[in-house]
Order: sequence, then C-alpha cells, then structure tokens
Amino acid sequence: MSSRGASEPLAVGRVIGEVVDSFIPSVKMEVIYNGSKQVSNGHELMPAVVAAQPRVEIGGEDMRSAYTLIMTDPDAPSPSDPYLREHLHWTVTDIPGTTDVSFGMEIVSYETPKPVIGIHRYVFILYKQRGRQTVKAPTTRDQFNTRMFSSENGLGSPVAAVYFNAQRETAARRR
Repeated sequence: MSSRGASEPLAVGRVIGEVVDSFIPSVKMEVIYNGSKQVSNGHELMPAVVAAQPRVEIGGEDMRSAYTLIMTDPDAPSPSDPYLREHLHWTVTDIPGTTDVSFGMEIVSYETPKPVIGIHRYVFILYKQRGRQTVKAPTTRDQFNTRMFSSENGLGSPVAAVYFNAQRETAARRR
C-alpha cells in the first residue's frame, strides 16, 4: 500500500483536517479490543466492546525509540455540536519502539467511550518523541487540542493514526 493510500481513510473520515494535519504514516500500529477486535479506519465498534483499555502494538524502529499515544474524540459531546472538541480519552508516553503501550507511562488514564448523541470518531494518534520523559501531561480532557499538544511537546507530525466509530447502544440494538 502506498503511503498516500495509508492516510486516505483518515482524510475521508475528516481526522486529517479536524484533528491532525496531513502526514505520511511511517510506523505500524495495531489497536485491539477484547483480545480480537482490531480497530480499522471508519469501522463501527459497540461501546460494550471498547469499555476496557485496548492492547496497542507498535512496530517502531527499536527499543530505544520512545512514542506517545493519544486517544481523542473530536465529536464531543455530539457530532453536530462538538463544542468540547476534542475530548481526550487516553495518553501514554515513553512507549518503547517495538512493543505495546503497557510498557509506556500512562499520563492520562483510559476513559471508556460513552457516546450519547450521534456517531463519534475515536482517534488513536501515535507520535515519535525526541527523547524519553520529554512529554508533559495535558491539563484538561475537554477542549484538548492534538495539534497544540504536539507542538508544545515537540512531537512533530504523527507517525501513525487509526480511528473507529461508535454510537450509543439502544435497547433494540443490544438484544
């Protein structure tokens, strides 16, 4: 797959534009919920499936590299009026390059997605750090700004991103 093809679903889903600027993915990242549900761009996952923190595997350069993972909801509290944009769900820093996020340092704990109105996008964005312990914890979950956070921490462009959609489960859909 060409590098252009890798980021196309992110542009179609308005992740590129609303959350991050255009970038060329350079690191493999897999986000897996419940042991087997892999996140694919634009696919829907039920809130029950994403209740527990996912396993995130990174295929970085080597163990000396450090990465930061951000999970954000640009559609909070509703896609038609996202005045809390973005809502920060999770931040992990100092993740060694060829491992999973459990080896990193969680600086903002995982918050379960609970969309109330409409279909929300939940975006995982991975950045390569300049060095270890160079990323400061964000001060707020609401009105978080991925671009500003990246800039303030010298993270540059993302190296990987993936997103899924989720909406409130109605009684009829739960049956």
